[in-house]
Amino acid sequence: MIIDVIIPAWNEEKSIGHVVSDIDRELVRTVVVVNNNSKDDTAAVAASAGAKVVTELKQGYGSACLKGIEVVNGHEPLADIIVFMDADYSDYASEMPDLIKPILDGSADMVIGSRALGEKEKGAMTPQQVFGNWLATWMIKKIYKHQYSDLGPYRAIKLSSLNDLGMRDPDYGWTVEMQVKALHKKLNVDEVAVNYRKRIGVSKVSGTLKGTILAGYKIITTILKYAKWT
Repeated sequence: MIIDVIIPAWNEEKSIGHVVSDIDRELVRTVVVVNNNSKDDTAAVAASAGAKVVTELKQGYGSACLKGIEVVNGHEPLADIIVFMDADYSDYASEMPDLIKPILDGSADMVIGSRALGEKEKGAMTPQQVFGNWLATWMIKKIYKHQYSDLGPYRAIKLSSLNDLGMRDPDYGWTVEMQVKALHKKLNVDEVAVNYRKRIGVSKVSGTLKGTILAGYKIITTILKYAKWT
């Protein structure tokens, strides 16, 4: 199967080179780094490491991911699997074979890399992140009757399934939107344990009070928004 990787990036010049360089290019065809209004050398560093760099001027994690989807849908031939990962070097590219294995085996359409099931380096997740993940997955279980353990950004999904989801969220609700829509579409979803290390640099979300509040609010409202579909 053909695998493309999408990495949204905003001011990650210190980490993006490591992220791209660690990806096995015998496994992955194209690494798409979406430069989301970075004010540093993120784009140049990513390109030097071998990524295909594109620009998305609309600020937001989801907006950058949507741009990445637009790009991979323009590749010929189309990829079979799309992997999303963060640009901050918190995810382990070496674990990608484990992440995509359920799809390759034919048992899953989407796989979430669960930090809750794996080992976390001390300080890799803030207490508010841990609580937020617990609350969000608890809400999904109560409303959608499915037990996720994490909203981890490291994930793999069939491109055909991804396109069928009709993703829309431009910012903090992206990951949870994908997960609840996957349940509505009755995709075969799975989780695999992934390890998680301290990111390089300060998080734009959990690293600030404003980012934490906005992300939490958006995640909860997104879960409730799609509940009416059940």
